[in-house]
Amino acid sequence: MPETPEHPTHHIDFSSVLAAAVHDMKNSLSLLIQSIEQLSEVIDAADNQANAQVASVHYEATRLNTSLVQLLSLYRTQLDTLPVTVEQCFIADLLEDVMGAVRLYKQHKNVSVSVQCDDDLSWYLDSELVYMLINDAIINALRYGKQHIQVSAFVEHDELVIKVEDDGEGYPLHMLKQSQTRMAEFTLSQGRTGLGIFFARLIASAHTRGQKKGRIILSNGGLYSGSVFEVKIP
Repeated sequence: MPETPEHPTHHIDFSSVLAAAVHDMKNSLSLLIQSIEQLSEVIDAADNQANAQVASVHYEATRLNTSLVQLLSLYRTQLDTLPVTVEQCFIADLLEDVMGAVRLYKQHKNVSVSVQCDDDLSWYLDSELVYMLINDAIINALRYGKQHIQVSAFVEHDELVIKVEDDGEGYPLHMLKQSQTRMAEFTLSQGRTGLGIFFARLIASAHTRGQKKGRIILSNGGLYSGSVFEVKIP
């Protein structure tokens, strides 16, 4: 039907509808994750099968929630509205919060995770965005690591460095290449793995000071001869 004053044509912005749906799904998943965590507290610690199932469901729900958060944030960047709220943050507290969030998956994988960070280390950053970035990095380390993971935070060359090292097989070549690709040329064809790298780079680069931008560095080797994930924030 042609557009007339009596019958205006309404164009539905599908991307906005999708963003609203993603936001609603994310909220529902957050409630589901809370319920799973509450369930884990009442299960008999000796029931290994039940605890393993709960940990597996918690991991998958958390993974989906992370992906939805990433998609929603990417949509907002298309509107130039990625919210970045820079405030003073104590890094040890941030890492403690992340470790609390991955507690069930860590127990299920039976991996030793050490955290090296001075209690008085603080930095100006968006704690929610950096939390999501580090949470995803640690989840990946838990997934691919074998026995040991180290998370460390320190200041080097006037930048905050947060590093996650594991004893897995290391990053595949295509991930190492993607971490160095210019953002404008970045492709998401690698699925969720590609999205995770893109999202991490987006968060890091949103933190600026003068002419310096935050960045991520992926490499192999490090403390355990496995994957090394670094985020550097000026």
